[in-house]
Amino acid sequence: MLKCTACGNEMESRTCSSCHGENLPDARFCCYCGKALKEPSAVKAGDDPYDLDSRILCSDENCIGIINEHGVCTECGRPHNFKE
Repeated sequence: MLKCTACGNEMESRTCSSCHGENLPDARFCCYCGKALKEPSAVKAGDDPYDLDSRILCSDENCIGIINEHGVCTECGRPHNFKE
């Protein structure tokens, strides 16, 4: 189990099948070796908002976010095709 750096409480984690590193429960890739973590069985392929085949990247080239179902960026909150 992972420990919170702020309070010291134990948190849920996902173990990488390749390097056995402990990752946050919602991690998609191992933060130690970079291998893809197995998807939880509850998530269906079409329901994943981070599906690499259907994602739309933020129009701000300095942002790493993707456009969500409401048409705004998940990181900076700007609407799609925002121009300054």
